[in-house]
Amino acid sequence: MGMLAAMVTHPDEVYPMVKLKLASDRIRRQIPAEPHWSFSYSMLQKVSRSFALVIQQLEPQLRDAVCVFYLVLRALDTVEDDTSIPSDIKVPILQNFYLHIYDRKWHFSCGAKDYKILMDKFHLVSTAFLELDKSYQEAIEDITRRMGAGMAKFICKEVESIDDYDEYCHYVAGLVGLGLSKLFHASGSEELASDNLSNSMGLFLQKTNIIRDYLEDINEIPKSRMFWPRQIWSKYADKLEGFKNAENSTKAVECLNDLVTNALIHAEDCLQYMSALKDLAIFRFCAIPQIMAIGTLALCYNNVEVFRGVVKMRRGLTAKIIDQTNSMSDVYGAFYEFSSLLKSKIDDNDPNAKLTRKHVEAIQKACGSSGLLDTRGLRMHESNRHTSLLIMVVFLLLALLLSFLSHK
Repeated sequence: MGMLAAMVTHPDEVYPMVKLKLASDRIRRQIPAEPHWSFSYSMLQKVSRSFALVIQQLEPQLRDAVCVFYLVLRALDTVEDDTSIPSDIKVPILQNFYLHIYDRKWHFSCGAKDYKILMDKFHLVSTAFLELDKSYQEAIEDITRRMGAGMAKFICKEVESIDDYDEYCHYVAGLVGLGLSKLFHASGSEELASDNLSNSMGLFLQKTNIIRDYLEDINEIPKSRMFWPRQIWSKYADKLEGFKNAENSTKAVECLNDLVTNALIHAEDCLQYMSALKDLAIFRFCAIPQIMAIGTLALCYNNVEVFRGVVKMRRGLTAKIIDQTNSMSDVYGAFYEFSSLLKSKIDDNDPNAKLTRKHVEAIQKACGSSGLLDTRGLRMHESNRHTSLLIMVVFLLLALLLSFLSHK
């Protein structure tokens, strides 16, 4: 669907898209002048535009720390993801990466496109790191050390059991949750969240990404790297790559649904973590990715397109989530709606239908029992019946936007 058609179909998303575009332009104009900070914030926009947007709302010192933290871990992840690097070279780099962040001269060429630029100029990230407050440096070093060791462990180890799956996700994402909680606490804005809740925040996002990225990961060159646990996928196929074939669609979708069901177990912890946050900027920083995750799971569930291409939210809905996530009421409303969408797709013949429904209803109960549930928010899966006047307004807004951009 083209952008113009999407605007006509979902006119309520036009204004948030305009706001998102203007906010992105404003961020580009506000990039610091110092070379190391200019590189860091410019690179942040290139490797994660939505993340760059929400991070800008944090207070300056915390914003710098989170920016550097993200780029350090993004670089570490680039080393892990590059399947062209021999294991005997990769493993020591992962294990010692936490030492390199103190070296203003260290860099390592790997990855592709923007990630290669990040690695080639990593010394600029190190320079920014060394300007952070000591408490931020210690938190980033600790998480980088633990994550690098965990990644190194799984370079030579397959994800066999569900316990392996949880352990791997802990190393690559749960520790991010723990690290962010430490940074929030070091800033003086938040109480230190429990490791269990912080870990769940990371696992919910990571499992969603692993599920969504099946086709990209299985087609990785020169060799695939997959993190779907054998304990789950072996119930449905002899070979994981077989899910790409059309004749295996039924079993592929059943396996997909099994993995989505597994991811849903972390949702209630995420809601509990977010409900304890006090600072609005930190809250939005945490809540927007979590809403995107439950939304992506709802789109992926029972959807064979996961094995054919990329399944992701439309740009307008993403803009709407970024614009309208300002309170726990918004979070509960979004989680309730997306879980309702997922629930509507459950096929009673699916092997995990009963368990999936149980987890979804637990999420809905948590949202309802909060006393803050407002289901009037996103309405992303209801049919749209718009009047011609509303469509004319959409075209007017689009014309104004194009006129504004053409005169910049």
